Amino acid sequence: MIPREVMQNIRRIQINTSHVVDDLLAGSWHSAFKGRGIEFEEVRPYQVGDDIRTIDWNVTARAGEPFVKLFHEEREMSVMLLVDLSASQDFGTNHQTKRQLITELGATLAFSAIKNNDKVGLTLFTDQIEKALPPRKGTRHVLRLIRELLYCAPIGRGTDIRAALDHLGRTASRRSVVFLVSDFQDEGFERTLRVTRRKHDVVPIMVSDRHETELPNVGMIRLRDPESGRQVSIDTSSRRHRLRFAERMQARIAATEAMFRRMKMEPIRIVTGEDYVEPLQRFFHRREAKA
Repeated sequence: MIPREVMQNIRRIQINTSHVVDDLLAGSWHSAFKGRGIEFEEVRPYQVGDDIRTIDWNVTARAGEPFVKLFHEEREMSVMLLVDLSASQDFGTNHQTKRQLITELGATLAFSAIKNNDKVGLTLFTDQIEKALPPRKGTRHVLRLIRELLYCAPIGRGTDIRAALDHLGRTASRRSVVFLVSDFQDEGFERTLRVTRRKHDVVPIMVSDRHETELPNVGMIRLRDPESGRQVSIDTSSRRHRLRFAERMQARIAATEAMFRRMKMEPIRIVTGEDYVEPLQRFFHRREAKA
């Protein structure tokens, strides 16, 4: 039996995100992802007026007469949430950790999917696959997703985006919309991401906290990388040290954004303590305009 406190937290997330879906994202989901493709249905003999581009030449050759392929529009789609639960997600300085922000965002995307009668699945990863729930419909399924986002205790601490994408490739048999949610403190996954994009519609969501690139002036401090455990001392009273830190972190972010641009991908950027709905709305509206 699920403890009462757990159910209360799940219910709170459900109420907050359902409001966002109903009042702010209504209609945007379907408009953003309409025209997402067609599926093969059957072949039949060619009829006058059929588009010759639909002729199935293999069947035609075997039958000795022309046959055409028939397709139907996909009425539903599968949505996959690939969520990074590495140790760096527990960081947050603006009334919210990155993991708390990810949980609300994931719930919003999941409720948006089922409201549009789509299936939604979840893969939680660190430097290994922590939990994988296949795509399904229904509120009960989404509540389970929220529970895992809230309470999954990851074994790993690092980040391996390539392994998460490889796992998706092995388990997702049909084309899906994939929201890849991470702070992208990883490298070496560009080639795998390119391969994944050939089959799936991948939407990167970059999660950050402003103090990851902006040190406060508080004197000598000791920083510890939550994923590697490596520690370093920095004198934050030195403007030069603060600028060097900011430049280094901004360079890492810029490299990730440049990789997305090379692949013509448009990431959604969200920041702890700030509204995540507006970036989602802007993304949906841009997608709708391109559809």
